Amino acid sequence: MQKYLFAIGILFMGHGLAAQDSSLLQLLEDSSLQPNTVVTGTFKATQIVNMPTIEAPAKGGLQFMIMHRFGRVNEGAYELWGLDNATIRFALDYGLTDHLSIGVGRSSHDKTYDGSLKWKVLQQKEKGMPLSVSLYGLIAYNTLKYSDKPYLNGTFRTSYVTQALLARKFSKNLSVQLAPSWLHFNLVPTEEDNNNVFALGIGGRMKITKRVSINAEYNYLPDDQLVTNNPTNSLSFGLDIETGGHVFQLAFSNSQGMVGPAYLAKTTGKWGDGDIYFGFNITRAFTLKK
Repeated sequence: MQKYLFAIGILFMGHGLAAQDSSLLQLLEDSSLQPNTVVTGTFKATQIVNMPTIEAPAKGGLQFMIMHRFGRVNEGAYELWGLDNATIRFALDYGLTDHLSIGVGRSSHDKTYDGSLKWKVLQQKEKGMPLSVSLYGLIAYNTLKYSDKPYLNGTFRTSYVTQALLARKFSKNLSVQLAPSWLHFNLVPTEEDNNNVFALGIGGRMKITKRVSINAEYNYLPDDQLVTNNPTNSLSFGLDIETGGHVFQLAFSNSQGMVGPAYLAKTTGKWGDGDIYFGFNITRAFTLKK
């Protein structure tokens, strides 16, 4: 875990050191900032890789997303290094207001349906408010058929995720987000597994050109909460490419699942063993109401 945190730290540390060398002109510009000016564009997509960001469609905006993960790279040439297999999620998100959005999705992983709600509580200001904060909730319903567990009804197939998304745009090139998370599973394998699970995520975006950025996220799941399946911590990297109304994201992750209950609590892949899922996210924005 330490080496993963170190890697993410190195990714963002270089920019932070360079930012300390402020010029007199920059100081003069900062002194003229208006306290009510909202900081925008903290992230360019609603996902860092798997983790949701503070961003959401504006009022009347509809976003269509395709999230796609191939199989493990270590599956070898016979499986074309994972490209013969795929897991996919389709999602729609709609802005009810500029601060409140809803979403629905369907994943082939465990044949899961999900519904979500995101509320922008606070927005970072150029002077005054240092953070943007969004509250995110998701409910997931697993419809996978179990030949040995035909008795499972809807109650036992449901899980929940609640996240506080705390983000700061440090400069036009660097944004960082923390995501303390609470998960609840209505059914766990044994009494030794917790129904209520806590995790802590950190992620960020570093812009390298006008339309390209590097993303990284790490989700830490404390030990002794889910002992039966022995999940590992989710570590993901991405490359964002903006193309007008589209955002195209290349993704590399040890998580096959793409919604909270899956990547936070059911990741079993290990980067050191080559359990890397290559894939992509594509988002397309539409305006239904001006």
